[in-house]
Amino acid sequence: MPDQIVYGFHAVQALLKSSPHQVRELLLLRGRKDQRLQKILSQAQKNNIKLRQVDRRALDEKVGDDGNHQGVVAVCAGQAKVHDERFLKELLKKLEEKGETPFLLILDGVTDPHNLGACLRSAEAAGVHAVIAPKDKSAGLTPTARKVACGAAEILPFVTVTNLARTMQQLQQAGLWLYGAAGEAEQNIYQVSLTGPLVLVMGAEGSGLRRLTRENCDHLIKIPMAGEVSSLNVSVATGVCLFEAVRQRRA
Repeated sequence: MPDQIVYGFHAVQALLKSSPHQVRELLLLRGRKDQRLQKILSQAQKNNIKLRQVDRRALDEKVGDDGNHQGVVAVCAGQAKVHDERFLKELLKKLEEKGETPFLLILDGVTDPHNLGACLRSAEAAGVHAVIAPKDKSAGLTPTARKVACGAAEILPFVTVTNLARTMQQLQQAGLWLYGAAGEAEQNIYQVSLTGPLVLVMGAEGSGLRRLTRENCDHLIKIPMAGEVSSLNVSVATGVCLFEAVRQRRA
């Protein structure tokens, strides 16, 4: 299995904290000695991770044109950890045993890794227990997604499923309520209760929820729009919906 890179301070720090065994080597910008870097160095040395100082050009080549590595790149053995349907069943069982109310997020066909990373970051901050996405026609945990997630990808379980409609039905059978975000919905997010066992379902960039996904939601909700813009970026919309749920659940 080919190596994968993780770059940026937040993402690398979270990786060293949660899964240091995945890191084969840490590449650091030669000559940099600030406090943020010292924290990463300390974590790496504690876990006996190989360190190598390189020039900026070598780091730039590792991340390509799309990345801001901030002077630190972790070379990892294998791909980012992705969970399956079995994990989801075990998670729901554990939450029930602990008396916790499930709070999940489904991303239906989000293909931009920047949007995926931003959604993961918001979901982790909101206390979501897992993010679910279909295996096909969706962004995966690429280096870009992990960088944008600022460490959330190393903490929050990311579950990919082969049949999203079937997974949604299984979640309903387990007692969870599925609320899908759709611009044509009659109710807005401030008119519904999001306090129980909840799955927020967000659609793809531009096209929104697929027909079958929409049909498998218990309710459709929308974000009320006051301006001329008809819709929000999916990562922004996800953050709005997640934190309205957080507000209600804490109240």
